[in-house]
Amino acid sequence: MFPLILLYVVLTIIRPQDYIAGLETVPILPVVLLMAFAMWLASRSKTFEAPQFVILPAFLLILMISQMSNGWAGGALDELARFGPVVIAFFVFGAACGTQKRVRIAMGVFVACATVLALHGVEQASTGVGWTGTPLSEGGRIQYVGIFNDPNDLGLLFAATLPMAVFLGRRGAGAMRPVWLGAALLLLYGTYLTNSRGAMLAVLVVAGCYVWYRKGALVAGAIGVVGLAAMKLLSSRMEELDAGEESAAGRVDAWYSGLEMFREHPAFGVGPGNFTEYNDLTAHNSFVLVLAETGFIGFVLWLAFVGYGFWMMLTIVRHHGPTGADPTVEAEWAAERQMALTLLLSLCGLFAAAFFLSRSYMVVLYLIAAMVAGYYVGARRRWPTLPMFRLSNGGWRWLPAGACSVFALFVLVAVLLRTV
Repeated sequence: MFPLILLYVVLTIIRPQDYIAGLETVPILPVVLLMAFAMWLASRSKTFEAPQFVILPAFLLILMISQMSNGWAGGALDELARFGPVVIAFFVFGAACGTQKRVRIAMGVFVACATVLALHGVEQASTGVGWTGTPLSEGGRIQYVGIFNDPNDLGLLFAATLPMAVFLGRRGAGAMRPVWLGAALLLLYGTYLTNSRGAMLAVLVVAGCYVWYRKGALVAGAIGVVGLAAMKLLSSRMEELDAGEESAAGRVDAWYSGLEMFREHPAFGVGPGNFTEYNDLTAHNSFVLVLAETGFIGFVLWLAFVGYGFWMMLTIVRHHGPTGADPTVEAEWAAERQMALTLLLSLCGLFAAAFFLSRSYMVVLYLIAAMVAGYYVGARRRWPTLPMFRLSNGGWRWLPAGACSVFALFVLVAVLLRTV
């Protein structure tokens, strides 16, 4: 099961089926996923101990209901075919990532795949065309194929995998340390080549959160100001980072349109994929997109799905480990916290970038979320003092959290509109 789902991750990110002649007609991804799912069904390592394993199928159901509530009954089957594989991949990958060893391997696969895409970008920037035959996008920005044919999507991947590369290259990594640290530098350079403002801000968020954890908020804030100034010098698009700039203004208008869609369809939204039926531009914000397309019900479920991942990793990072134990146990707990911090930083980079992109249904987001959920389930088995998260115990809190989040989005958009 684990090798097959890792192969699925590789095929999802590197996507040889999208540019190697003859492979485009072969259903490689579905076949590999179905094989992994069959092994998951027969496996004893299936797990449903994290709330995300209940929330995600419920979110899929809301996607289907949303289509039907907007007058398209056949859309329910389309959503099942489109998002169903994402749910399956989440279940299989989550069950497979129950040990530290497997999570490290999964991190290594993500970093290696992202590095391949960064190398493709370096070739693109040098010659104008990558080995996939894909040229530079408008403005000389690097891009890839398939789900990464947008430079912003590449930047999102790089921002999410950068903490993993640094973690794998930590002290004690042996002969592989320079390889992983070199990959981290390449991911940083790749982020620069995407010229994606959202990705650059996401990298800054990752660095700021790490410094905040180590040195406190004041130092993190100071470094954030310096980092933002440096990014404005490095990127021509960062110099235009202003609500009144044409691209930014278009995004704010799209956010406003998304909130208007929510006001007109508050329960189930306008339907997945229907945002651009009401607005020329997509939402350019994963949270606004979910709110507009699935309504308050879908938004609360998606917010809970995302929020539990952060909550789980924060719980491990803040948890008081064994005190007075032997040095071996203390070292094991320190390694556990370091891995949780790495996944937390990856989530910070992922969703900081997603805040400026419409990637609410992107499979890579759910694969990383599966790694987080599976890791926490495994950590609880190793450390029984860690709390178990249940929807039946405090799950109602996501309703007021969702309402507060919607209110915050309305306030943010109102403020930004006044500055345009």
